[in-house]
Amino acid sequence: MIKINLIPYREKEKKENLERQIAIIAGSIIIFLLAIVAVHLYLSADLKKLESKAAAAEARLLLLDKKVGDVDKFKKDKQELEQKLGVINTLEVNRFFPVRLLDGLNMLVPSKELWLEKITQKGQEVRIEGMAKDNGSVARFIKSLEKAPFIGSVDLVVAREKEVVGVQLQQFVITCVVNSKGE
Repeated sequence: MIKINLIPYREKEKKENLERQIAIIAGSIIIFLLAIVAVHLYLSADLKKLESKAAAAEARLLLLDKKVGDVDKFKKDKQELEQKLGVINTLEVNRFFPVRLLDGLNMLVPSKELWLEKITQKGQEVRIEGMAKDNGSVARFIKSLEKAPFIGSVDLVVAREKEVVGVQLQQFVITCVVNSKGE
């Protein structure tokens, strides 16, 4: 009888099968590691690109912030200049108002019947102090003041008799509100 020893053949086949499985597993691990390295390199490059874009965006943002600050400064300067120009224009418009007021009052004073002693202005209010021959002269002066275009309202504050050098005269105080434009 012939005896065939199959054990070494099976062991050899098992050994080859084991070597093939180890080679497949090692190859798979190597391929997996290579894939991980490739993904890592790709993501690192992508991350560097994103970081450089972020740095460029921050630099641009700083530049734009500086420009916005400059624009805000220009707006503030413009507003200050507009306020100053407004004040200058108001002063220019009202520059001749006191002269026109005194000229207008001069035209309203009845000659040889009424004398103005003191005129004071605080804001829009004008206080007129003076003397008149009689109450009628004071009344005519008040009516002419009320009709004047540069006077808004007229109030008689005081009217009393006063003797000056033996002559009875009417001393008066009138307050008026003037129109701001002096028209």
